[in-house]
Amino acid sequence: MTVRAPGLAGRPEDNKLLAALPAAELAAWGTALAPVELHLGQMLYEPGSTFHHAYFPSTAVISLHYVTESGASAQAAGVGNEGVVGVALFLGGESTASSAVVQTAGRAWRLERHVLLQRFERGGPLQDLLLRYTLALIAQVTVSGACNRHHSIEQQLCRWLLSTLDRIPSGELVMTQELVASTLGVRRESVTEVAGRLQKAGLIRYRRGHISVIERKGLESLVCECYAVVHDEVRRLLPAGQRHGIAPLAAAQPA
Repeated sequence: MTVRAPGLAGRPEDNKLLAALPAAELAAWGTALAPVELHLGQMLYEPGSTFHHAYFPSTAVISLHYVTESGASAQAAGVGNEGVVGVALFLGGESTASSAVVQTAGRAWRLERHVLLQRFERGGPLQDLLLRYTLALIAQVTVSGACNRHHSIEQQLCRWLLSTLDRIPSGELVMTQELVASTLGVRRESVTEVAGRLQKAGLIRYRRGHISVIERKGLESLVCECYAVVHDEVRRLLPAGQRHGIAPLAAAQPA
């Protein structure tokens, strides 16, 4: 269960979407926007469940994934401080077929459903920003599907490591090999073999559920084009916003 954590450090602006909104918009949300602490493995949404909140991660990372009847799963997208979990709320749906699970423990800002819908329907910067983010999320889902089908496990693992590093302040990931395998939708033994090669090459260090990236440039030399495609699409659709607002969607240009 997600709990209110009033003593948490950090500001709403630690999430890039919230940082791009006018100050007046955030002020209008009042106490409906609350800081929460998210724990590793915590389930935010289950398939078919009704959404009551949207989550704007600041230091946490959320995995959006699908679980088959046999129990197998694979990540369709990850959400960190660049985004929001719960896009179905403002797209006209109350649930999805996928799950949302905390991949990296940390902080987030939770917004009550009725406030998000009310403010979104007013249009303006919030609506534009959330629709723009949704396009970036769709791009990530599309690319992830192709990558999981056509690229090697080594390339997939490098993509996941780099994408996660972009979302957390430190270079250390708290993640077991079992969870990595579940995220990528591959066998644990395959992750162990690939992680061993990366560690032997001096690119990462793995110990008891902690993965530290030692040489990022080395991972970038091994990753497939999928990482850059998603990274560039996020930058194109979500340019760094200032407190006075953001440019209209049609004016977004590649960074």
